[in-house]
Amino acid sequence: MDIARPSNARQKRIRQALYIGGGLLVVALISVGLSRLKPAAPTVESGTVWRDVVKRGPMLRQVRGLGTLVPEDIRWIPATTQGRVETIILRPGTQVTPGDVILELSNPQLDQELQDAQLKLQSAEASLANLRVQVNNDLLNQRAAAATVEADFSRAKMQAEMDDALAKDQLIAELQRRRSEIDARQLGVRNEIAKEQLASRAESARAQLAVQQSSVDQARAVLQLRQRQRDELRVRAGLTGVLQVVPVEVGQQVAPGANLARVANPGRLKAEIKIAETQAKDIQIGQKAEIDTRNGIVQGRVTRIDPSVQNGTRTVDVSLDGDLPRGAVPDLSVDGNIELERLSDVLFMGRPAFGQEQSTITLFKIDADGSGANRVQVKLGRSSVNAVEIMAGLNVGDAVILSDMSAWDAFDRVRLR
Repeated sequence: MDIARPSNARQKRIRQALYIGGGLLVVALISVGLSRLKPAAPTVESGTVWRDVVKRGPMLRQVRGLGTLVPEDIRWIPATTQGRVETIILRPGTQVTPGDVILELSNPQLDQELQDAQLKLQSAEASLANLRVQVNNDLLNQRAAAATVEADFSRAKMQAEMDDALAKDQLIAELQRRRSEIDARQLGVRNEIAKEQLASRAESARAQLAVQQSSVDQARAVLQLRQRQRDELRVRAGLTGVLQVVPVEVGQQVAPGANLARVANPGRLKAEIKIAETQAKDIQIGQKAEIDTRNGIVQGRVTRIDPSVQNGTRTVDVSLDGDLPRGAVPDLSVDGNIELERLSDVLFMGRPAFGQEQSTITLFKIDADGSGANRVQVKLGRSSVNAVEIMAGLNVGDAVILSDMSAWDAFDRVRLR
């Protein structure tokens, strides 16, 4: 006979609910625990990072820039008149002296102007010669007239003296004596006037000749200008050195002032260094510099600092004191280090990949056993090309990673292997 068993379905449902609730509680507890765990430190290959050790001692502050060697003596030779390039005699790279002809120009109009200037000068000189003859003749006529008046005055004066003596002896009438005296006095006045007229005519002659002489001088100056322009159609170097550039071709028309050639003295070179504007603020005239030509290092001094900023850099001119190494030629690319100051006793290290002077950055400080590195804040001071002053955050002997660690910005610690 079948016996009815009591139902346990309700108990099963309660038991299942308890199991599920307990499972959910365990999962929640595990999730909370895992969320509170710090992420595991990533591993970095030790050979791929750049390290340095913090030191104390003297530090040389320098700034570095790229640049080129340029001649100190450069002369651009311009065209003084319009012309056409007929012949290029010398090409860039040729050693030249001041009298060497680099190229020749032609200008038919200038030839015509030169001929006209010659004719005008000849005409002005002929006019001057003709005027000189005319004024000389006028002066001679004036002198002759003055001499006649002076002779008449002398005779009238003698007659008056003679009549005065005869009148004292009552040999002639008083009226005749007085007439002779009046005649002498009148001729005396005419004689003075004649002398003044002669002096005035001489002064007028000098003025007329001076005016014509100025016309001659003007015509001669124009002729000399045209002759000089004609001579300058044969373009000369004007400087001992090397012909660097001839920016024209045969048959090309050039205007006055156009550059025809550039000559430089290769024996006197200077370095033009481009320095980042953020690093150029401490550069002063007279500071020492080293120029690396990649075939030797030359000492120099700062002679000029460009006041303007171009493309984020300022140009600094460095005069070279020593002998140039072999291969030092204009436009050669060089590296320049400019010495700013020498710090006697400071805490410093190598310059990190990122971080400007007078700023606070984070670096990874390596553990004593070298197994890992922790992120620390470091306050930087003055900087140099390869070193930077440490104001706070590190001590002597601390090893730090200077290379770019931006890939691990989310971690405060890394493991080294």
